[in-house]
Amino acid sequence: MPATYSRILFHFIISTKKRARMIITELQPRLYAFMGGIVRDENGTLYKIGGMPDHVHLLIQWRTGESAATLMRNVKSRSSQWVHQTFPTMSAFAWQEGYGVFSVSESRIDSVRVYIRNQEQHHHTTTFEEEYLAFLNAHRVEYDERYVLD
Repeated sequence: MPATYSRILFHFIISTKKRARMIITELQPRLYAFMGGIVRDENGTLYKIGGMPDHVHLLIQWRTGESAATLMRNVKSRSSQWVHQTFPTMSAFAWQEGYGVFSVSESRIDSVRVYIRNQEQHHHTTTFEEEYLAFLNAHRVEYDERYVLD
């Protein structure tokens, strides 16, 4: 076969360090736009981004030539640097070291978009910790409860 054809969809969940509520109203739209620009710079496609003051969900189409880890390292480091430069009073802003990444079937893309769009409503009844553990369990990810939410 002379070319590689793929459609790889990922749902990433990233949290601020120690889940500090750092993504304030003034920051959120600009941060999301900047993160989308990073994804585009990396030759990915951002389908949806949303979240809460302590975490962000991203639905991304990714390519086969680079790892999801490389993408997230670049998104997190570049966006953190941008926050520090653009909002000097937010020098404490940082992302948690790890992240969650889950594959998304083409048949589920619309429901994942809706889920990300409705984060505020969702978190009226569910904490980030409950949400994250539910994702890990639903995707049968093995984890050690002592370290997953440090």
